Amino acid sequence: MPTLISGQGKLIQCGEILKQAQSKQVFIVTDKTLVSLGIVQQLIDSLTKEQKKLNYTIFDDVTPDPTTSIIELGVSQFKLNNCDSIITLGGGSVMDCGKAIAACAVKNKKIKALSGLFKVRKKLPTFIAIPTTAGTGSEATLVAVVTDPVKKQKFTVIDPCLVPHYAIIDPLLMIGLPAKITAETGIDALTHAVESYIGLHSTEQSKSYCFDAIKRIFTYLPQAYQDGKDLTARTEMSLASYYAGVAFTRTSIGYVHAIAHQLGGYYHIPHGLANAVLLPHILQFSFDDAFQQYAEMAYHAGIANQNDNEKIAAEKFIEAVKALNVTLNIQKSFPELKKEAISVLAKRAIHEANCEYPVPKQMTIKECEAILIKLLA
Repeated sequence: MPTLISGQGKLIQCGEILKQAQSKQVFIVTDKTLVSLGIVQQLIDSLTKEQKKLNYTIFDDVTPDPTTSIIELGVSQFKLNNCDSIITLGGGSVMDCGKAIAACAVKNKKIKALSGLFKVRKKLPTFIAIPTTAGTGSEATLVAVVTDPVKKQKFTVIDPCLVPHYAIIDPLLMIGLPAKITAETGIDALTHAVESYIGLHSTEQSKSYCFDAIKRIFTYLPQAYQDGKDLTARTEMSLASYYAGVAFTRTSIGYVHAIAHQLGGYYHIPHGLANAVLLPHILQFSFDDAFQQYAEMAYHAGIANQNDNEKIAAEKFIEAVKALNVTLNIQKSFPELKKEAISVLAKRAIHEANCEYPVPKQMTIKECEAILIKLLA
C-alpha cells in the first residue's frame, strides 16, 4: 500500500519527497493533453521550488492503452537520461505506462518478458503516482496493463513491487475533467469495488475498503458529473477510486474486466466505458451465486433497507447500478463491436478470467458470447 497524501494543493509535496530520496534526475510520465493544459508545468514548478538542482525528463508520448512500442521508447529515454526516480501524472494509461517503464528499466528486459505474475521482483526507483482521474485506482495497485498492437490484445504485468511508493491525490487536478470521462472513470472505480467484494478472495479488510468506495461513488459521482468544479465531490471520488484500488489489488477482479480488456485491446474502447456498459450484465449473470454480497452492498450504501430480504436488496443493487448509468448517460451498446469478432473476444475473455480471477460463478464461452451479442449496436 503506498503512502497516501491527499488534499487540495498536495501536488507541491512531490519536491520534498524527491529531496528526501536524494533524487537528482526524475522521469515524468504524462500525456500531451496535460502538458498543454499547464498541469505538468505546475508539477515542475513544485519540484524546482523545493530542489534547485533537480533535473527532469518529460515523457509525454503516452496514449490511451499504451503499447509495447511506447513503453520501449520510454525505457530508452529513462536510461538515456540516467533517471533515478519516476512520477506518473495522469490517468490509468499513464500509470500503467510508468509502471511498465520502471519495471523494464530495473529488470533490463522487454515488457513482454515480464507479462504475468511476479516476473519483476525487484525494487523500483522512487515512484510517485499522481492521478488526474478518479477511476483506475492504479496509484494503489500492483498491476500494469499493456496493449500488444499486433495481436490486438491486452496483457498484464502483476507484481507487488509495482505498487507506487507514494500516491498524491489532489482534487484540484481533476477540476477540468470532462463530464463523460468523469462518468466512465467513476463507474470503473465502482466496478473495482464490486468485483473485489464478490470475488472469492475477499476479506473483511478488503470488504471495508469496498464499502467505503461504493458508498462514496453512489453519493458523489452524480455530483461530480453534474458539476465538475464541486471540490467536495471530486475529493470523495478520488478517495473512492483509491480505496477501490486498494481493495482489488488484494483480491483481484472478474468478468467485467476480462471482457472489457478484450474490447479495449481489439477496438480501443475506453476501459471505463467498457466496464460501465458491462457491469449490469455481469451482475445479472452472477446473481444466483452472489446475491447475498449484492444485498450487503445495497444495505451499506443505503440502496436497500433492512426490511428488504436479501434477494430484493440484491435486485435493488442491480437496478441502482442501471439507474446510475442512466444518470451518467452511459451508452448501452458498442457501435465498434462486430458480430464476426464475438467468438474470438469471448474465447480470450474466458481464458483471461478462468486463469486469473476468483469469480463467484464460472462463465462458459457460449455464455460470454451471449452477453456480447446483447451489446451489438
